Amino acid sequence: MLNIGDIVLDLNPGEKSQDRMNTFLVIGISNTSDSMTAACISPEVDRYNSGQFTESISSIDIDTGSLKGDCIVLVDKMMSVSSEHYEKVASLKKEKLDKILRLFSHYAVYSHYLSRLDNRRTSGSNIPPSGKVLDENDLFNMVDASLDMWLTAGRFHDEFEKSFAEFLDLRYVLAVNSGSSANLLALSALTSHRLGEDRLKKGDEVITVAAAFPTTIAPIVQNGLIPVFVDVVPGTYNIDPEQIENAISKRTKAIFLAHTLGNPFDIDKVLQIRDKYRLFLIEDNCDALGSRYNAKGSNEKYTGTFGDIATFSFYPAHHITMGEGGAVATNDSRLNKIMLSIRDWGRDCWCPTGKDNTCGQRFSQQHGQLPVGYDHKYVYSHLGYNLKITDWQAAIGLSQLQKLPMFIEKRKENFKLLHDGLKPFKDYLILPSASDKSDAAWFGFPITVKQNNKFDKNKLVSFLEKNNIGTRQLFAGNILRQPVFLNSEIKMRIGNSEFLLSNNLVESDYKMMPNTDITMSSTFWIGIWPGLSQEKIEYLVRKFADFFNLH
Repeated sequence: MLNIGDIVLDLNPGEKSQDRMNTFLVIGISNTSDSMTAACISPEVDRYNSGQFTESISSIDIDTGSLKGDCIVLVDKMMSVSSEHYEKVASLKKEKLDKILRLFSHYAVYSHYLSRLDNRRTSGSNIPPSGKVLDENDLFNMVDASLDMWLTAGRFHDEFEKSFAEFLDLRYVLAVNSGSSANLLALSALTSHRLGEDRLKKGDEVITVAAAFPTTIAPIVQNGLIPVFVDVVPGTYNIDPEQIENAISKRTKAIFLAHTLGNPFDIDKVLQIRDKYRLFLIEDNCDALGSRYNAKGSNEKYTGTFGDIATFSFYPAHHITMGEGGAVATNDSRLNKIMLSIRDWGRDCWCPTGKDNTCGQRFSQQHGQLPVGYDHKYVYSHLGYNLKITDWQAAIGLSQLQKLPMFIEKRKENFKLLHDGLKPFKDYLILPSASDKSDAAWFGFPITVKQNNKFDKNKLVSFLEKNNIGTRQLFAGNILRQPVFLNSEIKMRIGNSEFLLSNNLVESDYKMMPNTDITMSSTFWIGIWPGLSQEKIEYLVRKFADFFNLH
């Protein structure tokens, strides 16, 4: 009886040719017959070593029996064998067998991947505003995570956090289940009792913008804090740095801003204000992974490395994807420990998943008014959540991270092509402008339609959509005009105003942020993601030209 992992020799090799192989590794058992699936083994290691689905074996990999010299297993060359015609000569050690069986799984899913490749490509003239770029390596990592059968955060999760921290050149990264959760976690951490007098308390103020994604603003309100809204600058769509200081009061404790569509905000000015007033700074870097900024007094660095905490999103539309996923990052050990607690149910214990008693004091401490020796795994120092990811998500993220430099360059290339192509229409359009001292890895290409008597944003967007060019609004536009604010009593300020209630705003209040309303009414964005070829960008430019020829 042969088993998976057995190395067998053909007892009736017949006429041999130069390519004939008579040694095989059993890698599959049939439930309906005596035959088994086996991979060919060749002594010609140098000949086959460069193959994608090959694995070298030597005497150190043998558990029982013997093997004559070094050989190579060819997982993509298989045949059926049976105990009647084949003799067992050796069996592999479990570690090497596991590696080869995983390679066999890779080969099977790669065949499926190739069979469906054309179906996954952006077809015809369809140009979605965003999308994911996946390859077989993402699939291989997912298969490996499945074969581990660990399910929750495991080895891929640990490696992703380590690798992402190295990419950013930061000390700490915590993976979470979305960019929105990352924002919630980051701001909630600033309310922790472990920050002492520096903690944010209910009624404290946070500077932000209304032309934003809603989950940048939501955590401010959810934590009982007061959002203070500042207007934006057309073209960069970031906060107007000259208006920030005017909005600060004695209650202001933090600044929470996104690098809009990948375009860095004025980090020099924001850092100056942060330091002057001793504020916390959270960088919402969900749309800006790979963007860089040359701040005063430092070398050029990635956005997301200047503030106290940075947040990231790995939704399919973003620079890399996990399907669903995100991260927080910091250089502050205290903030990292707080965020770890809040991410993991609020518990005080910092043992990783599947580990116990890492500190050696699990049953010997006293916390709060609990009995001495109460199990530290069930001590809670924060009101937390479960915001962790699975190892499947981390496995994709780790593979995507290896492609990130290529994705960044492709986004920059597509941005330049599109910007150059749309320059002839600048009489009617405000094209995006990168912030000074920045090197943006653009998430999307924002466009503002200038006021004219021929057409408005809606007419242009409608034309583009009818021609299979996907468009998106600049997120909430002006969140103060959204139903969620109109139907809730949210305490807030605009600039240096007194306290206002969101459900009681009047037009004069909105007019304190004229550029935010312009963004809402006249701005949209289109895609430059890495899945768009030069041909797609050129088609897009032609359709703009067609529109202006009609108007």
